[in-house]
Amino acid sequence: MITYSTTQIPETEAIIEVYNSSGISRPTHDPERIRLMYVHANLVVTAWDDHRLVGIARALTDYCYSCYLSDLAVRKDYQNGGIGRKLIELTREQAGERSNLLLLSAAGAMGYYPKIGFEKVENAFIVKRVR
Repeated sequence: MITYSTTQIPETEAIIEVYNSSGISRPTHDPERIRLMYVHANLVVTAWDDHRLVGIARALTDYCYSCYLSDLAVRKDYQNGGIGRKLIELTREQAGERSNLLLLSAAGAMGYYPKIGFEKVENAFIVKRVR
């Protein structure tokens, strides 16, 4: 049975394992950077199969207007079981009904988000990271 938490920040190694398994592209070769990504996040939702981290959502929010879902990752062998959808649902719940939920999609996931209620927007801009 999968359980969910909004109060646990997993060990960096467990987060890296989920990222590497899920197919999400993150700097997993740099554990300190991954650790800092979670130190500075203010909303983290996790999915667990017993004591094994199987999914994670990381967000930045003000809890009243905007929530940026910066990471959504589910281990490959747990995908297509509703875990990602539940992580998003819990992120929305925590952020509050007055908040928009925004995200940047990986190219391979562009078809997933409209299926679960996201609306594609054309008015976004980005200044890419230097490294």
